[in-house]
Amino acid sequence: MKHSANRPPTPDEDVRDSPERDELTLGEIINIKLVESGEKENLMELVRDRLVESGWKDEMRIACRVPWDFKNKLVERAGFSGRGEHVKKKGRKDVTVDELIRVITPKGRASVPDAVKEELLDRIHNFIRSAAL
Repeated sequence: MKHSANRPPTPDEDVRDSPERDELTLGEIINIKLVESGEKENLMELVRDRLVESGWKDEMRIACRVPWDFKNKLVERAGFSGRGEHVKKKGRKDVTVDELIRVITPKGRASVPDAVKEELLDRIHNFIRSAAL
């Protein structure tokens, strides 16, 4: 599997031919078809564009970059209560990118606008119908 901080694992060729399992799950089949058709990249671009348009990306950038003493008030107002305390306890220079991602990711995922989720789901449903899966 290929892993990335920005997207879920994508199956490699050898995963499909693995003798350990006889069948792929429906989710794996859909993912493979999305990748093979190039639609997955189109969907990723759509989501990126919609997150920028909705201001979500700016909120995440603020949650990660604003100086921490000012940031706590801003982050709490945006619904990210307690996130800045992690940095306060460890010190700004001692926080790694991985730690920051681990702390911010759950709230970031939860704060994706419903309209973006619905549009993505509609596009995936349309793809499945057109691919006759």
